Amino acid sequence: MWQQMGPREIERCSMEIIEREMGASVYPPECLPVVRRVIHTTADFDFVNTLFFSPGAVTAAREAISRGVDIITDTNMAAAGMNKKQLARYGGRVLCHMAEPDVAGEAASRGITRAAVSMERAVQETPGAVFAIGNAPTALLRLCELIASGQAQPVLVVGAPVGFVNVVESKETLMK
Repeated sequence: MWQQMGPREIERCSMEIIEREMGASVYPPECLPVVRRVIHTTADFDFVNTLFFSPGAVTAAREAISRGVDIITDTNMAAAGMNKKQLARYGGRVLCHMAEPDVAGEAASRGITRAAVSMERAVQETPGAVFAIGNAPTALLRLCELIASGQAQPVLVVGAPVGFVNVVESKETLMK
């Protein structure tokens, strides 16, 4: 029989389990809430050893959000999971160009992925945004190219693409 609890009690108990199982951390204190939330979201303790944070990344993200910087993502699912009401309080928006018909049309005509074209579109409109890439390695690779060329100056890039093709390469390119 499962135990009846309210949502807050469930989350509190979950965080206690995470804290206990994580043990000592090598992450700076500012990063720990993010690490805990990733573990909570995925139920995967391997993230204790695999997440990478650039120095000051969490502080930069908090400051950017408080300034109303937009968040760009490569999936409508990720966009749906973001608290748009809270972000709007600061003047920011969540944007995803993946499902736009003209993005699909341009991608087809150029023979590249919608993800790559969506990053180009996002950089044209909001080059200094927070970019959260949680699906397409080609989105992350194209964003890295745009950064290298000086066309994009993101405040923060979260790179967690999925799959097996170009995933390692995209993450390594981001960490350079």
